[in-house]
Amino acid sequence: MPGSGIDWDAARARLARLAALTEAEGALSPDEARAVLDARAHALSRASTAEAAPGTLREVVHFRTAGQRYTLESRFVLEVIRAPEVVPLPGAPPALRGLTLLHGEVLPVVELAPLFGRAPPDTTGPLLVIGAGRPELGLRTEEVEEVTLLRGRTLLPPPATVDTSLVSAAEEDGTLVLEGEALLGDSRLVFDLSDEGAV
Repeated sequence: MPGSGIDWDAARARLARLAALTEAEGALSPDEARAVLDARAHALSRASTAEAAPGTLREVVHFRTAGQRYTLESRFVLEVIRAPEVVPLPGAPPALRGLTLLHGEVLPVVELAPLFGRAPPDTTGPLLVIGAGRPELGLRTEEVEEVTLLRGRTLLPPPATVDTSLVSAAEEDGTLVLEGEALLGDSRLVFDLSDEGAV
């Protein structure tokens, strides 16, 4: 992003310090790793006992940011980072909040609010690592609420005031149903960091 005014040298230095800190902390012990995997498996299996007609249900992750609730199909959510360390990028576009390291790889951290004409929240919470088979973006949230089954027959058309290229429907309580493919393909969330020599 030429001319953006981002201090890439400072960002690379911060990411290098973050990588060193991550290595110093070490990986999870086998017992801790097993506990994390068991918790994930339990969360994903909770909805499997629900009665469902074929083709009418989708498993979704509910989360909240900037005062709005959203759902995103769980197949796009690869990981949840509870306390992410994000390196801010002054001069970056509003949707790009910074960079973080995920398993040694640099991941752009993005904010939904600017895509819907809202100011980003001051508070931060867990980071949803989203992608189609591989990590592509870290999505900032204020809270990740639950994994549930979404019944298509109970959905409403999206409000006329939102970007319908990203939102396919709304729940009765006003929760917006995000389209994963559209979100990952949105040009406002595609950042070629290699052009700037980023790590």
